[in-house]
Amino acid sequence: MNEVRTRFAPSPTGYMHIGNLRTALFTYLIAKQAGGKFILRIEDTDQERYVDGAVDVIYRTLRQTGLIWDEGPDVGGPFGPYIQSQRQGMHKKYAEELVKKGAAYYCFCDKERLEEVRLIQQASGITPRYDGHCRSLTPEEVQAKLDAGVPYVIRQRIPSEGSTTFHDEIYGDITVENATLDDQILIKTDGMPTYNFANVVDDHTMGITHVVRGNEYLASTPKYNLLYEAFGWDPPKYIHVEHIMKNATEKLAKRNGDASFEDLIAKGFLTEAIVNYIALLGWAPKGENEIFSLEELISEFDLSGISKSPAIFDSMKLKAINGAYIRKIPAEEFEKLALPYIRQTCRREDIDVGLLARMLQPRTEVFADIPEQVDFIDQLPDYSNELYCHKKMKTNQENSLESLKALLPVLEGIEQWNLEGIHQAVFGLIEQMGVKNGIVLWPLRVAVSGKQFTPGGGVDLAEILGKEETLRRVRAAIQQLGA
Repeated sequence: MNEVRTRFAPSPTGYMHIGNLRTALFTYLIAKQAGGKFILRIEDTDQERYVDGAVDVIYRTLRQTGLIWDEGPDVGGPFGPYIQSQRQGMHKKYAEELVKKGAAYYCFCDKERLEEVRLIQQASGITPRYDGHCRSLTPEEVQAKLDAGVPYVIRQRIPSEGSTTFHDEIYGDITVENATLDDQILIKTDGMPTYNFANVVDDHTMGITHVVRGNEYLASTPKYNLLYEAFGWDPPKYIHVEHIMKNATEKLAKRNGDASFEDLIAKGFLTEAIVNYIALLGWAPKGENEIFSLEELISEFDLSGISKSPAIFDSMKLKAINGAYIRKIPAEEFEKLALPYIRQTCRREDIDVGLLARMLQPRTEVFADIPEQVDFIDQLPDYSNELYCHKKMKTNQENSLESLKALLPVLEGIEQWNLEGIHQAVFGLIEQMGVKNGIVLWPLRVAVSGKQFTPGGGVDLAEILGKEETLRRVRAAIQQLGA
């Protein structure tokens, strides 16, 4: 059996979009599962859309996610160069070979004529396409124009009759009538290949066996297969995947500023969680488990699990998966990762950051949520007395005031201000009062934090804040409730 060789071939046009990263991941998994090679090729033939620094973003993202390539621009390999613009001479040579075979032709139509044809076709209700004006030029006419230096492109000569069938690993056999296909441009007037032509030549000359791409390329695939057929080459196995949607009607798109890998990292998501979640966008594992390391994905991934339906980017599910990863991090590592986020709003040097981190870890889904969770520590926010009203806890402003008045002397009398000491004192009062825990614990939480959601309960927060600050806040709460 021949070695499986897959390629990720991004265009350096900006940040790494989530859809691009999913393509890279699926491509990587197919290669690694078969013990094959994962190749990185930079497709920079569209110079108008080239963005400085975008290649570095591609390198950085793939390395950070663990999708390490076996061959590529920076590591070399036997089928280089791996930057498309550096293969320019090769592409034109192959296009001219197609001209000799009659599978392509020189087209000398200028922009003005093409625009005129387009407008006429639109006015007639015809889908705009090249009208084949130069298909029938004689060899003498072509040579005369070439000798005269008339600008030209090289177009693919699509058969005017019959049909083309190709096989996709997800969609099965697909047949397209040739009459519906356009004579696409292979080589542009500047000598650069088009994306569609360069893909075919580069995939063949690099020995690519499997191609993963978005299903928007299904319409172009018959043209690719006709090129393979004209050259006498075997086409690769095609895996066309559905779009990633932001909702039921809109695609997740780079041009709309939708999520990129670096955006998610900046928001506090873990790399491993992002990779795990992206794998689930359009692919379903066989069992119930959805938490996979990259190594586990290599063994679990199966083309049969790829869906024909669009995947919707669910930020809540991503958060849940990220939270699962955060809870598995060793406490020391979590503290290190969380510290920059803690320090955005909590700058008190007397706070036990390790203790605070241990409180935060089981309650954190995304690191970027941490600053808002701890912003009450440095300064108690203004809050409404309505916060003391909690249906589940059966608290209201009146019984909260009574609880805090009873609690204040108990807190004042604690000698060992630690979790055990505070817990014994507070729960001793609850037992003495003969009330449900929430009648005392909820008012304490609100009094010391001024918030509904906190990284711990009132007893935990009191330990973090220290005795002096806790007492100050409880006294202020009594005054506020009694006003």
